[in-house]
Amino acid sequence: MDDANVNPAASIRLVFELSRAEHPRLFDDLIRFQKGTKRVNRLRVLAYDGLLAQCGWLQAAGSATSATSSGGVTQSDASIGLFQTAINE
Repeated sequence: MDDANVNPAASIRLVFELSRAEHPRLFDDLIRFQKGTKRVNRLRVLAYDGLLAQCGWLQAAGSATSATSSGGVTQSDASIGLFQTAINE
């Protein structure tokens, strides 16, 4: 897809049905949230992380090589701090 042809005001609306038989891990993760905003946001985060991983911008935890040594982006950089440890005050 060419980024020059994308309308900046465009949005995508998705309506789909997911059964546990199709994707048990995804189903179990999403079912923890009541239907609504929290579940949709969780799906959005999972989709974004999957895109980053697919493009090679995000490495799985416990990976043998580090992203910084290969010049890549670290997980905390790529996720804009969403998955950093909690701040203890």
